[in-house]
Amino acid sequence: MTRGPTRLDVAIGYALPRKGLPAAASFRKWSAAALAGRIREADLAVRLVDEDEGRALNRHYRGKDYATNVLSFPAELPEGLPEGVHLPLLGDLVLCAPVVAREAADQGKSLNAHYAHLTVHGVLHLLGWDHENDRDAEAMEQLERDILAGLGIDDPYAGEQR
Repeated sequence: MTRGPTRLDVAIGYALPRKGLPAAASFRKWSAAALAGRIREADLAVRLVDEDEGRALNRHYRGKDYATNVLSFPAELPEGLPEGVHLPLLGDLVLCAPVVAREAADQGKSLNAHYAHLTVHGVLHLLGWDHENDRDAEAMEQLERDILAGLGIDDPYAGEQR
């Protein structure tokens, strides 16, 4: 675990009308909570997209022809940087607003709570967490619960069965 404050630079891009979407400050707060104690500094981009862009990105990068709620793209740092050059690039998150809204409504969750969960989830992916097997999924989900509880947000997995 990393001690001390985290320096976090989060660039937020809205590729659709912002009405009804969380403010940039919320995405910064949720990202900071996911990174707290895990990394000292990070540059992160968060982009909110419509269904067409979400589908195109998911098809191009994952071979899946549908829009998904969140995509995480870890930064690929160039090799051979000069000594002393430090790039704290963490990566990019893409959140598909219509999918997030639909899921929140279907699951009976507040929109902000669902965005918080998906932001935390996506940032953890950027840090290397995954849910490819039950053991890893359980560990990642528990970490998400802990981070969200610290933000005053209920367990996003309550009521789900594995």
